[in-house]
Amino acid sequence: MLTLTTNAPALNAPEPVQSPKIQDSGQYRDVRIRGNGKAYTPSFSEFATTTWEFLFTRNNRTPDHSLPRVRVDLAQFKNPGENQLNITWLGHSSLMVNIDGFKILMDPVFQKRVSILGPTRFNGDVPVDWKQLPDLDAIIISHDHYDHLNKYSLQRLQAKTRQFVVPLRVGERMVDWGVPREKIVELDWWEDMYLDGKLRIAATPAQHFSGRGLTDRNKTLWASWVVTGPHHNIFFSGDSGYFDGFKQIGRKYGPFDMTFLECGAYNEAWHPVHMFPEETVRAHLDLGGRLLHPIHWATFNLSLHAWYEPMERLTAAADKAGIQAVTPVVGATTVFGQPVNAIRWWQPLMPMAAS
Repeated sequence: MLTLTTNAPALNAPEPVQSPKIQDSGQYRDVRIRGNGKAYTPSFSEFATTTWEFLFTRNNRTPDHSLPRVRVDLAQFKNPGENQLNITWLGHSSLMVNIDGFKILMDPVFQKRVSILGPTRFNGDVPVDWKQLPDLDAIIISHDHYDHLNKYSLQRLQAKTRQFVVPLRVGERMVDWGVPREKIVELDWWEDMYLDGKLRIAATPAQHFSGRGLTDRNKTLWASWVVTGPHHNIFFSGDSGYFDGFKQIGRKYGPFDMTFLECGAYNEAWHPVHMFPEETVRAHLDLGGRLLHPIHWATFNLSLHAWYEPMERLTAAADKAGIQAVTPVVGATTVFGQPVNAIRWWQPLMPMAAS
């Protein structure tokens, strides 16, 4: 039976666009949610230059060969054991998490192309059929960008899912897609909720932005997430630039058994909203993380760097800092407390390795 307590009420009935909840938020300003970080707004010249580079430069942004991956073994995810932490990476920022027996999906994307004009997955199909998934305790969404909030996936998973936990106003989109309003909990930064009185899910700050079109910039909140069970504690960054908020989150909720931190789609032009790999390592240290699992890479062509560059830079920085990073292939499961997969599988596929 679901026992739910939260500082933020679930959306049990339709609300006006400017509900009291939104107006009372510390992030709500001038009918738009801005948060306390910088949001990337390119000038016309920056937009034109970036568009030209996307269209006419290659720079090894996608691999020349198929990337290694494995079919998901659902045995660990289905395990009801109350003292375990195992995570399966589905590519980009999509994760299957079993934390102390609770089954959670983070930013699930089961579609090959996430928008009409958006990029296609270059690491192959999602390595598990969504129809094979067991019933889910929760789906957690970081923000409303197409590569994190996927209509196709949520519509197909809503019948399997007890609770959807999302940042402020993201739930409104999901209701329009047919997700039952009573299943959705919207949280502001520093708010939390509990499943069965045992699993805490807390929304924490991130430095990013939101919007799915030209007219809805920053009208919904974005968030990072802390998930704490009786025995384990994890952090999920969603998308974020590097900022002092990681230290604050670490002081309030850390230390963490594992951190799942973005490491890809960065560029100097939009540095405020996407970390460089060296900053990913720094954020892990700020959070008090034990095991670093990079996300947001090797799936979609969203920037101008080579597809493998994020891991080359991250592993070098992690080695220098003396921290342990896990770098699984897509579909592989990491079991916390067991030997991790730190094989640098991308290196034989790099152009320099073949020359």
